[in-house]
Amino acid sequence: MSLDADSIVDRRRMRRKLTFWRVLAIAVIVLAIAAAAAALGNRTGFAGAGAYIARVSIKGLIRDDEERVQQLDRLAKSSTARAVVVHIDSPGGTTAGSEQLYDSLMRLKEKKPLVIVVDGLAASGGYITALAGDHIVAKQTSLVGSIGVLFQYPNVADLLSKIGVKVESIKSSPLKAAPDGFEPTSPEARAAIESIIKDSYAWFRGLVQDRRHLTADELQTVADGRVFTGHQGIGLKLVDELGDEQAAIAWLAGEKKVDTKLPVRDYRLHDRFSDLPFLHAAAALVLNAAGLSTLARGLDDWGAVEAVDRLNLDGLLALWHPAGAN
Repeated sequence: MSLDADSIVDRRRMRRKLTFWRVLAIAVIVLAIAAAAAALGNRTGFAGAGAYIARVSIKGLIRDDEERVQQLDRLAKSSTARAVVVHIDSPGGTTAGSEQLYDSLMRLKEKKPLVIVVDGLAASGGYITALAGDHIVAKQTSLVGSIGVLFQYPNVADLLSKIGVKVESIKSSPLKAAPDGFEPTSPEARAAIESIIKDSYAWFRGLVQDRRHLTADELQTVADGRVFTGHQGIGLKLVDELGDEQAAIAWLAGEKKVDTKLPVRDYRLHDRFSDLPFLHAAAALVLNAAGLSTLARGLDDWGAVEAVDRLNLDGLLALWHPAGAN
């Protein structure tokens, strides 16, 4: 019986060792892939030799990104890129990041004919980005609009009082670091935040009115925070044409005299580390090897990834998120 017990113990010990080495090997592979991706990241933007139409994709949450600015500025100076098609599929992000991206595309538009294609969503900051184009193409069922600004913060004052915790603070003035979420928001703090929201909202509205040539009444109709389908956007002047990339290229040919025989090539902007899909797949492999298959399956839920991304958004938001989707 002792031999059988020793055999079972040895077998379990070997299994644990095998699991450890499997996890270690996969982790090494993941690091190697990440290093290779970082090296390739230095080559993003290259679209091949010869004249071409550049395809730029803006996806996911929009934040400040100086490297993206530099890449778009390099594209503006490219002698081989004859025109640019910008594909957008974004719910928005920070107002500052959206403004930065809009400004970059406006500078690009001064050098190259540029057209916007809304793939699925161009809402809030995503629509700010779309405004850089003189012509916006969208699908019938694409979503556009959500013209508005948001400032959110958690307030845990009631929770802390119930568990007997009080956060003390000494401020140079009552509005310093207000609201802080640890005490009820004062009327003065709320008024200060509302003034920031109203100022940013006025800037957003003015941008829409100027770029889309809307009357005051037309602007009032679209600037209440709603999203609209691409089909609705035509009548509301938020969108110029229904279609896809082919429609965008046809517009470039008709309005900007761009040769339709030119190849369309991807001009890749660098990926943020959290945006690389292979990392999620590799992490799932590691978790599976460690016997944590439930967590591995959870990585396939992009809602979790998006939630982490949202935690990284700081400041005023121009972001669309449907109610009940949390």
